[in-house]
Amino acid sequence: MDDVIIVGGGIGGLTLGLMLHAAGIPCRIYESTPQLRPLGVGINLLPHCMKELVGLGLEEPLSRISVVTEETRFFNRFGQLVHQEPLGRFAGYDYPQLSIHRGDLQLALHRAFVERAGEDRFLTGWRCTHVDQDSTSATVHFVDSARESLPQQRGAVVIGCDGIHSAVRKHLFPNEGPARYSGVNMWRGVTRWKPFMTAATMLRVGWLVPGKGVIYPIRPVEPDGNQLINWVIEIETERYKPERDWNRPGDRADFFDVVKDWRFEWLDIAGMIESAEMVLEFPMVDRDPLDRWSFGRVTLLGDAAHPMYPRGSNGAGQAVLDCRALVESLLASAEPAEALRLYEEKRLKPTSDVVLANRKIAPDVILREVYERTGDKPFDNIDDVIPRSEIAEMMNRYKRVAAYDKDSVAKRR
Repeated sequence: MDDVIIVGGGIGGLTLGLMLHAAGIPCRIYESTPQLRPLGVGINLLPHCMKELVGLGLEEPLSRISVVTEETRFFNRFGQLVHQEPLGRFAGYDYPQLSIHRGDLQLALHRAFVERAGEDRFLTGWRCTHVDQDSTSATVHFVDSARESLPQQRGAVVIGCDGIHSAVRKHLFPNEGPARYSGVNMWRGVTRWKPFMTAATMLRVGWLVPGKGVIYPIRPVEPDGNQLINWVIEIETERYKPERDWNRPGDRADFFDVVKDWRFEWLDIAGMIESAEMVLEFPMVDRDPLDRWSFGRVTLLGDAAHPMYPRGSNGAGQAVLDCRALVESLLASAEPAEALRLYEEKRLKPTSDVVLANRKIAPDVILREVYERTGDKPFDNIDDVIPRSEIAEMMNRYKRVAAYDKDSVAKRR
């Protein structure tokens, strides 16, 4: 097969490149930024995702720069424990859950790809403008950072891995319109802070009215005893800036009143946010699921195919599952368009289900139920508010939809 052209050198594009190389399928990755830098904040790699990364020989290098997450805990905004459960290997999975800085992950994947496939297979400063194709190949048109044309690149197929603002998707769906705003605005940041709880605990606190927090460490404890902590504050509001720019600076004053009293024995959340190294702001948006991704020799993957609300720690995981399905499909059919059709057949419905689930039944709904049933007041006993069996079913229902319940992870090849 001629080279597979991958548009976008993020998590999905790099993972796809590694899997294609391992399968003996040549590929080239074209990244729009002139230079990779450790940008962004934290993400989680769930067991279904880690199964694939472990298979690529990446467990040790990724575990070294991340936190092997042990548990999750849910609290109301008064600091009362609602739910607690183990995660990853601590929950009996064969694979861990990792909490990691997005930039650290991207650089680690990039390092692995260039070591295995060669530096000439990853090109930076190539911004896609559009794609065309004929009966024998697909061609990508690029410009550089000054908008000057670069040589056209031809391959057997083109995979758009270029995120929610995907140029490939825009070419395929020129009249789609803007992303769909959820009604929730988010502020994110990182703080070097003393470890809390197990030093590997993921927290969810409060609810969207007046505000919800998600907090977890993303790097190992440093020699001085501190740890890099990722935090997110989500607030239901009609006010937001429509452009989703992962690196747009935010203003702490816009949300701090919501968390100023979040000072608990187990973590001084307000103090941690006051000490943040940076604050970023962007709206929680997604897009309605598409009826198709593949057009002949061109298809989409990851956020370019199915952008979803960042609930359930599942965006990166679904992109990695896309990669596995796409590589299997390319190996199963020598005809490129048929291979992309097979890939779409495998992944279109499952990812559409996750997009819709993240709007309604992500794990956060436990906190919504407690908020509504208590009238946003402290409780005497959580068992009088919501049965533990109901909480467990909420968690398990989402795991099944997102395919990271134990049975699904064990069964997947």
